[in-house]
Amino acid sequence: MSKKLKNIGLVSLFTLVSRVLGLLRDQLGAAIFGASILNTAFLSAFRLPNLFRRLLGEGALTAAFLPNLQQELHENGRTGAFDLLNKVASWLLVVTGGLAGALMAAFSQSRRIAGHDDKWYLLADLTVILMPYLAFVCLAAAFSATLNVLGRFLEPAFSPIWLNLAMIASLGGAGLSYASTPLEEIHWLCAGVLVGGFLQMTVPAAALFFREGWRPRFDLGLSPRVREIARLMTPGLWATAIYQVNSYVSSMLAFSIDDSAGTLMFYANRLMELPIGVFAIAVSTVVYPLLSKHAVERNFTAMAEDFHKGLRLILIINVPAAAGLALLSAPIVRLLFERHEFTAADSLAMAPLVTLFALGLPFFSVVNLTVRAFYAVKNTRAPVRIATIDFVINLVCSLALMRWFGAAGLVMASTLAIVAQTVLLQRELTRVMPGMSFAPVWPTVRKVGIATLGMGAAVAAGWHLLRNPDAGKMGDALALFSLIFAGAGVYALLLWQLKIEGREELSALWQKVIRKLK
Repeated sequence: MSKKLKNIGLVSLFTLVSRVLGLLRDQLGAAIFGASILNTAFLSAFRLPNLFRRLLGEGALTAAFLPNLQQELHENGRTGAFDLLNKVASWLLVVTGGLAGALMAAFSQSRRIAGHDDKWYLLADLTVILMPYLAFVCLAAAFSATLNVLGRFLEPAFSPIWLNLAMIASLGGAGLSYASTPLEEIHWLCAGVLVGGFLQMTVPAAALFFREGWRPRFDLGLSPRVREIARLMTPGLWATAIYQVNSYVSSMLAFSIDDSAGTLMFYANRLMELPIGVFAIAVSTVVYPLLSKHAVERNFTAMAEDFHKGLRLILIINVPAAAGLALLSAPIVRLLFERHEFTAADSLAMAPLVTLFALGLPFFSVVNLTVRAFYAVKNTRAPVRIATIDFVINLVCSLALMRWFGAAGLVMASTLAIVAQTVLLQRELTRVMPGMSFAPVWPTVRKVGIATLGMGAAVAAGWHLLRNPDAGKMGDALALFSLIFAGAGVYALLLWQLKIEGREELSALWQKVIRKLK
């Protein structure tokens, strides 16, 4: 467990760095473009290659590729694993390159369809520029998954940092220096996306080449393992990326509401993804290879133990994070985004969206790990069926609620959909694998809930006492940092007093850290 916690800590640390840089990137974009149609068009266009990244890269590919790679490594060593990687990477290059080219050709003809607002043509133009990112990031996912199977988590965790650095440099550096119009600044930002995607692909590939002995070779051979990955990916394209599909549908609906809705929803969702990326994705990244390994070895008892440990770690962090984000959404938005072109009115409109997104945070975190548990045993049918139900719930609720609540209705719909997906996935997992039941985690849920209520009461009371409308952003910052540290202290103390499961392991790890520091 100590080694697992170290790996989770490593992934979390670099993911935190990436998320902080991503936040700086978003702040820069908000300050320069505000909630304008130009910013909304860029963010909406960027969602399409990201959608296919989840479909063909980090989602279905990783879920299907990783167990087979683990099995290949177990049976045939590194030679077999690298041979499989070459085949998968070759097919990815052909498929994603062809798909990106076809989409670029299609969107480049948008003006042949007359009668639409200019913002839709702008969206199509930016989509053409950004689409090559799809091929870069899908290959990056294959290289990163291979490193994870080999026990290397540093380079994959560092990979998103390259994208954020490139985008910050292109917009904050070259864009502001050389662009003479907002549209040119957006074009510089698009260039940063492409440079960042290229670095995301080449850095893990270099780690495999120089540190692990991989030698790239173009190979379109259809071995049994490649066929198995394709068989698993075909239904998995829908199941593992449903959250992104829902987000993309919501962004297109938001784009049709008004000029600012898409931008406000994107930034609100990014705030919600911060705790997901820092911890939930880190836990899933480290636990998933273990689940796959146990499944290959048919050791389902160990698989269930690691699955439950992963769920506990996710809930311990993300439930209070969701509560804190919901309670303090207004001052957080004002502090992080309200400057230059991003106005007080934008902050006022965005804060409720953050609160609504935060309600779904723990559920999304659980879904992320639960879907990987299905894929560890190569079960794709259940996630596909449930993903379809989830998509229908989101679409129906979105169309109904947006009429009355606008962008807030779209967020409500996505939250309702992720709650339904969580319940249905866990029920099905328990049915097919009774040892993976959620029952062992309920004591942790109760204790986390009690501790979160205590923390929430302390934070709410503290904000009531410290809130000073005349203090400005500095007052917000001081109050927020004080309440975050105080709330974390109250929460940790309550969890310890409630004897949360796994506290002995955490205590032993802490003592080991203290000894090393001495």
